[in-house]
Amino acid sequence: MKADVKKRRKIKPGDMVFQIVNYLVFLIITLICVYPFYYMIVNTISANDLSSNGLINFLPKSVHFDNYRQVLMLDGLSTAALVSLGRTVLGTACTVLASAFLGFMFTQERLWHRKFWYRFFVITMYFNAGLIPMFITMQTLHLTNTFWVYVIPAIVQPFNIILVKTYIESMPKSLQEAAEIDGAGIFTIFGKIILPTAKPILATVAIFSAVGQWNSFQDTLLYITDQKLYSLQYLLYTYINQASSLAAMVRNNGTGAINAMTLATQQTPTSIRMTVSVIVVLPILFVYPVFQRFFVKGIMIGSVKG
Repeated sequence: MKADVKKRRKIKPGDMVFQIVNYLVFLIITLICVYPFYYMIVNTISANDLSSNGLINFLPKSVHFDNYRQVLMLDGLSTAALVSLGRTVLGTACTVLASAFLGFMFTQERLWHRKFWYRFFVITMYFNAGLIPMFITMQTLHLTNTFWVYVIPAIVQPFNIILVKTYIESMPKSLQEAAEIDGAGIFTIFGKIILPTAKPILATVAIFSAVGQWNSFQDTLLYITDQKLYSLQYLLYTYINQASSLAAMVRNNGTGAINAMTLATQQTPTSIRMTVSVIVVLPILFVYPVFQRFFVKGIMIGSVKG
């Protein structure tokens, strides 16, 4: 018996080679994915002249943190950060709740014309009215130049609803049937049974929604003219586009009277772009690991019916 166990535990040379090659391949893929972020961070804390000439590749040189200090001193940055944080938190909460409830309702056979409404939602994934009708709709609803234009249009997401619906269909129907026998209503079942049980897929939806809200800037470009409602991404995107021209203007004119021009003079367009990119990416990188343990489970279970 012990001899059989030892034989089963013994790793064959072919299996060992496969494992080594497998680890090496995934290690290389990991390095390829991580290096761009490392490259940006290293360049933001290195000498700006060396960074702009492409001389910083692996190790930082002449380490300093003036880039972050100066970029964070931009006018309106704190307000824009609060707007982005608010839309991410509130928008994600609303999207997750709506996706959970609609996904749950589409699993209920007693829902009036359930198949019609489900197909009605799904078809919006493939067809839309276009940019101009969307703008007219937002204007008619008096959502332009308001904070709610960031939240309300993104609440109902067909893809997220499909994920939640498929996940709930994989759950035992006996859970809901037992609750109905005990006299629980639809909202009680949803709040006390479905929400706690569907945490993995809801965490997955939360990741999708949070990343989308945090990185979005096009809605600001289309619907917002009030600078107090600018999102962080739009403000930094605007500054990135202006960095090169501002730096060139300062070099040609030899003056730095304007704050933005002074910032462009002290830094290079490369250092500005790198610093802004890191500022935008870091918050979502810190949030992602919190939901990581739910993410894989939610996608795998939610992608298979039955």
